[in-house]
Amino acid sequence: MAAFLAARAAAAGSRALRVGGGTTLPGRLAMALAPDLVPTLARQLRRGVVLISGTNGKTTTARLLGGIAQAAGLRVVHNRAGANLLSGIAAALLAHATARGRVHGDLGVFEVDEATLPAALAATEPRLVVLLNLFRDQLDRYGEIDLLADRWRRALARLPREAAVVYNADDPLVAEVAQAHTGRRVAFGLDALPEALPSRQAPEHAADSRYCYACGRPYVYTLVTLGHMGHYACTQCGTARPAADVRAVEVHLEGVDGAAFVVDAGPRGGSPDAPDARARLAVRTRLPGLYNVYDATAAAAAAWALGVDATAVVRGLDETAPAFGRGERVVLEGREAVMLLAKNPAGFNEVLRTVLLADGAPVVLIAINDLIADGRDVSWLWDVDFELLADRVRAAVVTGLRGEEMALRLKYAGVPPARITLERDSALALTAALRRLPAGRRLYILPTYTAMLQLRALLARQGVVPGFWAQ
Repeated sequence: MAAFLAARAAAAGSRALRVGGGTTLPGRLAMALAPDLVPTLARQLRRGVVLISGTNGKTTTARLLGGIAQAAGLRVVHNRAGANLLSGIAAALLAHATARGRVHGDLGVFEVDEATLPAALAATEPRLVVLLNLFRDQLDRYGEIDLLADRWRRALARLPREAAVVYNADDPLVAEVAQAHTGRRVAFGLDALPEALPSRQAPEHAADSRYCYACGRPYVYTLVTLGHMGHYACTQCGTARPAADVRAVEVHLEGVDGAAFVVDAGPRGGSPDAPDARARLAVRTRLPGLYNVYDATAAAAAAWALGVDATAVVRGLDETAPAFGRGERVVLEGREAVMLLAKNPAGFNEVLRTVLLADGAPVVLIAINDLIADGRDVSWLWDVDFELLADRVRAAVVTGLRGEEMALRLKYAGVPPARITLERDSALALTAALRRLPAGRRLYILPTYTAMLQLRALLARQGVVPGFWAQ
């Protein structure tokens, strides 16, 4: 009772004082008063808990799976605002609980910070775990991805056999880590690249997991989809990409307007609770880029493994709107702007390819911060392929705490200095970008995480967007 009252008071105070959405502090306070709060509340969910983790795509995949579950008629408890530590999970559970600690909900769908996944596994005893990818990100906070992989591997080895693990077959490191689970495993992946993208058989220079985890020899790729992901094999020891149980095929990218593709789910993707037949589902998503095709496929694979009806899968993917800052569209002074979060080399490269696929001569606003949630070290900017913009960007306005470094990076990428504008104030930077935007064209806003929150807060004060917690 005391934990619940403290959490409710913290949530109300946070929103009243406009210091946040009450997505973390209530959970932190409640857990201090009742350390077993998360296990106690989580085990009340009738259909159990799904945890979703990875470097890129956690928020989007969780939203998609939440949308699918709601389309199937389930009451979903979800940390929608992206508070992905244990305190955020606790806050989400408390928001659906009575003062007596009774949770109203069927299924918990929680995105989880990569480093928090082992603790979240122990606290929630999930029915299903979704492993998306592992990319280099926030090295000062997480360390190299091998360290995270080792933590995941050891945690999955303790996961009960009754739980299922849905994992990305196209990510060599994730595919290897998933084998630590001795229970049911469901692999997902992409079958081929869309025609709109050039075929690649070698990973980009910023790729991370390019060497065989078993023997150390470089992988040979027949297809590279994104970063180090694709169809790979080791010619020395025979390690190779597992066959995907749930595949995205016939993918058609539509720039920032979304994508259409077919989800092919094989018999092994079925749930013990549902008919174990093969299915081919024609789906659409409003989410842009190949990276979101991966997220949508992951959500479909998770739903398939849970035994959710195919109709709900199609409807949930179609109706789920982009999360705040991740393909979110806003109207500024009568012009459309699309905000695309970009926070590490692999993700930024895919965002750039998506923008250039949609608009051959874009105007971009790039906002770079180096706060704790972004990672203090911004040397990763030099691994991003900004050279893609060199002779194609119409104008680039840069801002943020590390705006100067971003401007320097663009100069060395070959962007003509006359097309680069440095504006330290984010509001003035937004105005400058809009002034450079030709009539009838879109503005592309590419921020790091805290820069995205700052820009959204600015837009929220103007009444253009709701608070991220209210979306």
